[in-house]
Amino acid sequence: MEQRMISRWGREVSAVGLGTWQLGADWGDVSEAEATAVLEASVESGVTFFDTADVYGDGRSEQLIGEFLRSHDGITVATKMGRRAEQVPESYTLARFREWTDRSRRNLGVDTLDLVQLHCPPTATIDDDATYDALDTLVADGVIAAYGVSVETAAQALSAIARPGVATVQIILNAFRLKPLDAVLPAAADAGVGIIARVPLASGLLSGRYDEHTTFAADDHRAYNRDGSAFDVGETFSGVDYAAGVAAAREFSRLVADHGPPGATPAQVALAWVVQQAGVSTVIPGARNPGQARANAAAGALPTLAPELVDGVRRIYDASFRAAIHDRW
Repeated sequence: MEQRMISRWGREVSAVGLGTWQLGADWGDVSEAEATAVLEASVESGVTFFDTADVYGDGRSEQLIGEFLRSHDGITVATKMGRRAEQVPESYTLARFREWTDRSRRNLGVDTLDLVQLHCPPTATIDDDATYDALDTLVADGVIAAYGVSVETAAQALSAIARPGVATVQIILNAFRLKPLDAVLPAAADAGVGIIARVPLASGLLSGRYDEHTTFAADDHRAYNRDGSAFDVGETFSGVDYAAGVAAAREFSRLVADHGPPGATPAQVALAWVVQQAGVSTVIPGARNPGQARANAAAGALPTLAPELVDGVRRIYDASFRAAIHDRW
């Protein structure tokens, strides 16, 4: 597995990491044994970067990773904070930051958190000097080693990148969400800020396994958040209309069949497409079983994608999604 240096952080991360939202909640049930098996398969496949959050399963994801860390070395864990309070700027204070990071340190069983990301906070919080003063205090106190911001929009990403203490920006990037390519990735590369690409399969659409009749469990966000009633709708299927997404995913699968590396699945090619974007530090697909974890990791070793495939991704986006979503995020 390729390891990529994030210069502002001074740490390497695997080009393919592991997102662990699904180990906590919101994707249906995953047992403790299943979660541990996913973590083990990922590490065996060369993954050294886990992404979690204090609200995934109300801390369950962090706790499962913490237990795993007791018997495994060489893993960097990024967690997130801020969604345990009302989403208003007044919630983002040093006192709250201490409360949230102390809880995460207990869950993970560590004294110092490797990386803490603000979890898609309000724009005013991202733009506020006091936010970074508080985060710098936590670094100085040894509570966290580094910090970043997880964002919804390209404008928020650019605001965070401009802050000298920000080590990473996490943003949605996939074959159905191309806007970060315009300005965010170049700005991050120039500044030495790491890019953590989330939702790389558009909530599974790009796997090509879903159709118009696919159903999801009631506790799966792909069932209950299609209208954005629980959190930003851009987190579910990348904010694209489900039917339009299914149709575009069929086109993507045909593109992979015609121009993709032999034997690679649509999901693997979709991950490789993200990994191969200049400026991306790591991509964090989720996995519900060891087979998925191994297949995701293998995507990091696929050869450079054919120009016909890369051009096809842009063509699908321009025809199916640009007008509806490009300016929104």
